[in-house]
Amino acid sequence: MIKVYNTQTRTKEEFKPIDEGKVRMYVCGPTVYNYIHIGNARTFISFDIIRRYLTWRGFDVTFVQNVTDVDDKIINEANRTGRTAAEVAAEFTEAFIDDMHKACVADPTVRPKATEEIPEMIELVQRLIDTGHAYEAEGDVYFSVRSFPQYGKLSHRDVDEMESGHRDLRADGVAGIGDRKRDPLDFAVWKAAKPGEPSWESPWGQGRPGWHIECSAMSKKYLDLPFDIHGGGADLVFPHHENEIAQSEAAYGQGFANYWIHSGMLQINSEKMSKSLGNFLLLRDVLETTKPAVLRMLMIQTHYRSPLDFSEERLKESEAALDRIAGLVKRLDWAIGNAQDVESPIDAAAIEAGVRKLDDDFTASMDDDFNTAGALGSLFAFVADVNAQLGDKTVSKEDVDVLASARAKIVEIMDVFGVMLEAGEADCEYPQEVCDFAAELGVFEGSDPVAAVDALLQARADARKNRDFQLADKVRDGLTGMGFTIEDTPQGARVTFEAR
Repeated sequence: MIKVYNTQTRTKEEFKPIDEGKVRMYVCGPTVYNYIHIGNARTFISFDIIRRYLTWRGFDVTFVQNVTDVDDKIINEANRTGRTAAEVAAEFTEAFIDDMHKACVADPTVRPKATEEIPEMIELVQRLIDTGHAYEAEGDVYFSVRSFPQYGKLSHRDVDEMESGHRDLRADGVAGIGDRKRDPLDFAVWKAAKPGEPSWESPWGQGRPGWHIECSAMSKKYLDLPFDIHGGGADLVFPHHENEIAQSEAAYGQGFANYWIHSGMLQINSEKMSKSLGNFLLLRDVLETTKPAVLRMLMIQTHYRSPLDFSEERLKESEAALDRIAGLVKRLDWAIGNAQDVESPIDAAAIEAGVRKLDDDFTASMDDDFNTAGALGSLFAFVADVNAQLGDKTVSKEDVDVLASARAKIVEIMDVFGVMLEAGEADCEYPQEVCDFAAELGVFEGSDPVAAVDALLQARADARKNRDFQLADKVRDGLTGMGFTIEDTPQGARVTFEAR
């Protein structure tokens, strides 16, 4: 049984999808006026893992994530750089998708853009006016907050104690705007056009949608109402998600989303990330020096709802953690490929039981509100057990199947985390210079670094057998100088590589 923490009820609830075997899920996407920062990435990676896990559990997941490509911030950036808003939005939409791919975040099922869904937004705004929940004022249209008695049920705020401070009111910055509103708490669902801004024809004149209305319109179009899960960062709970609920439920007279899931905030070296503190990190800059797998390892070591501390020290710890897991996969690959006709030296039954326990423990942790930290702990325990079993023993051919099942389970779990450990992934990072070295010694001709290393190891083994220790040492020293470590075992030489 899967349990999720529902922000609206502030409790963990049993997850019961509306349609058996299917999950309809909406996660708010970026406003594309700049490159996304590492805090944005935390949210998108968290929901990528949630989606992957639900798929792994057998659900058919429809995942919708919007792109806000018309907004005050986009217009301001366009004015600052002397471009159109459309040009700015196109550049940073492409950059966002590229960054997501680099971070191994899967594409959504549907990625609608606000500017391509204007008719649906106009229709929703008109519906709100017709039902008495919105009103027009000099070309603007505002949602009447007090017309929706349940307003505040997500953020648990009392309407009578609220201050205005909605994004729409702050963003306008126009004297007298409050006079156009019937209540300071009301927020814009449609904005009258200003000179030089992108706009569309509507029943209220030229204008553009307010920020909140787009997600209501697009989730209705692509998922219908109600749908199962609505997600985003914790900073969106109020006012954005609160306003989405109000608009949608007021307009259609039915529930909006059954479960509200929000990811926690990210800090840099235990401090809030901000430009003023000089610790504002863009995802693409981080990925210049950090492998995506390492970044994702850092993310999954903290529960998605908890604050996450990002630092160079924690990245190094995450890299070491990843190396422990990847190292065992490589070790299993080598042991399986070099198994001998000897009596089994390992407890195959214990490893089989360990695979079953890992599957059970992983599922139990992830079923408990997607507890990646707990799931990862179970995986580390399994890795330690299998490493202890292998020791420096010569593996029997009769152990191949059980070791292959252990390897497959590790890879399967890491795939749910979005960290790929398939064979050959690390090997493809061998330096090309190893081919030149092998050719210099006359043991290999070609451009495949993996094949070159195999040829060098074979040449070293032959040289030692023929007591040509000068050649054997030359092979060893050459490989060591490029970052390879050679370990001699009863089954032959085993090599690992670390770039220098």
